[in-house]
Amino acid sequence: MDGIFNINKPVGMTSHDVVARVRRLTHQRRVGHAGTLDPAASGVLPICLGQATRVVEYLSEGGKAYRADIVFGAVTDTYDAEGEVIRSAPVRLTREEIETVLPEFLGHQMQSPPMYSAIKSGGQPLYKLARAGIEVSRQARPIEITRLDLLEWQPPVLTLEVACSKGTYIRSLAYDLGERLGCGAHLGGLVRLRSGPFTLDESLTLEELAQALEDGSWVHYLYAPDEALLDWLAVIVGPVTEKRLLLGQTLQLAPPADWPVSSEPLLRAYSADGRFLAILRWHATANAWHPDKVLNLAPVE
Repeated sequence: MDGIFNINKPVGMTSHDVVARVRRLTHQRRVGHAGTLDPAASGVLPICLGQATRVVEYLSEGGKAYRADIVFGAVTDTYDAEGEVIRSAPVRLTREEIETVLPEFLGHQMQSPPMYSAIKSGGQPLYKLARAGIEVSRQARPIEITRLDLLEWQPPVLTLEVACSKGTYIRSLAYDLGERLGCGAHLGGLVRLRSGPFTLDESLTLEELAQALEDGSWVHYLYAPDEALLDWLAVIVGPVTEKRLLLGQTLQLAPPADWPVSSEPLLRAYSADGRFLAILRWHATANAWHPDKVLNLAPVE
């Protein structure tokens, strides 16, 4: 069972809870998730099984989309509804005022992560320091927000649809928006609508997955390990080169002449019969491709 299930994570479960549940349901040992969702959030959580766990890091690189409920008038220590209110203010905002400032949050920018996050400082996750009453300065990180659509304004709750890069904290967006508008805000609810190519409309609940595993229809819901990588360029190799790949040897394959090669581009490699073999990374200094991840672990003859 090598592939990816697009799971709709319910509110109240951690991402690791979902992994553990899928592991029990499928009786598979190698299971992992691509892109953590807070327990209070729901929505798309790609779950990788078997050799698909080798591509988790690349799945996490994909863009995300969310539907967020932002509650104005109250700031919490966690930036979401799980925390304690540390400041409040009356809300006298109009829809027009909100629409005026939203464009300021679009594009490339630096965002400061919330104190209650899994980012580490001195080897300790920030949320553990926060629970101990210790607050440390957080280094702002580069993110990109490509879309902010105002779906509904029912004071004091604003509903936004957000499309953004990996590493974007919607809780921080809620906090920053509240500070910009002068009355404070926190994230009241969050649904992930998309993670890379995986969408909420095509996701499975854990109950639906359990039923599919029972009746044998799960094969229709298991995506191939390369599903999230199909935008990359690919190469098909012959039997001799395939054996070299499986041994982790570099390949002297020139990049396409019209390809704007970055310092370390990535390439998909397939066998002549269509099997996804490896992810290759270009090493300019060696003028060669090196296998970053080898997925076909069959014995080399």
